[in-house]
Amino acid sequence: MKPLIKAEDLYRYYGDHCAVQNLSFELYPGEVLGLLGPNGAGKSSTLRMIAGNLAPSAGNIWLDGVDLQANPIAAKRNLGYLPENPPLYPELTVDEYLRYCARLHRISGCALDEAVADAKGRCGLGDVGRRLIGNLSKGYQQRVGIAQAIVHNPRVVILDEPTVGLDPIQIREIRSLIRDLGSERGVILSTHILPEVQATCSRLLILHRGRQAYAASLQQDAAPADGCFLIRLARPPELASFAAMPGVSHADELAHGHYRLHLDDRNACSAGQLSEQLVLAGWGLEEFVPEQPGLEQIFVRITTGEQIA
Repeated sequence: MKPLIKAEDLYRYYGDHCAVQNLSFELYPGEVLGLLGPNGAGKSSTLRMIAGNLAPSAGNIWLDGVDLQANPIAAKRNLGYLPENPPLYPELTVDEYLRYCARLHRISGCALDEAVADAKGRCGLGDVGRRLIGNLSKGYQQRVGIAQAIVHNPRVVILDEPTVGLDPIQIREIRSLIRDLGSERGVILSTHILPEVQATCSRLLILHRGRQAYAASLQQDAAPADGCFLIRLARPPELASFAAMPGVSHADELAHGHYRLHLDDRNACSAGQLSEQLVLAGWGLEEFVPEQPGLEQIFVRITTGEQIA
């Protein structure tokens, strides 16, 4: 499958400061890629380079197979972009604004009416077409911003902090819209809100100091958290009994019959060997699973080097 976005060896300098260093990634149809990172990590510079608003100091970007640097007009036909501050005109009605945006993408005639109607329908704007944008709530203005990003039916959509300042109901609605967009397009979502990534994204990319620090499918983040396993026993022994097991450094009692086992790095023990020991001990093993690192743990560990409870 051909990637919708291919970024290769991207660098961006501001004077002597390197904001983005050796960044490469791909985005495929049907994916929602969450772009995370602390302030100054290089997220905004990365998005601006992909959107064609900022030239990379080095590296290459292809949008749906078209070289962005060599053929920017053709490449941007495949791109929809919602910056953090939506480019809205408060003195225009929703219909006037979306028709204007459609014409900027060289859509005219009957196709223009169809494009505006489709964008309004997808974004839940059917009842506000004649209202002034300046009189709409923050949530509806965000919807208008997303509608302008998809009015030309692009294959790639970039959303920069799309739920900032929204109430919980509006956030749920925008998240649902993002998931819908990601079902048939490629979407990049930049956000500081970790639950937003978990709720909407299929893949995660964390930037730190301009570099890619972590990348994974959210469905594949199933590695044990630093060699910890959660177990449940029908006939639990004394807590000290676990430390006597080969490969176990110590154990925490979480509740009656529920424990967290920490593996000993100096005496490696596989999951299979550990589970076999627990069965042979006759304690009635009922559950044995690797402890999953939460997204907050991953983010804090990568960006600060600290551990959190």
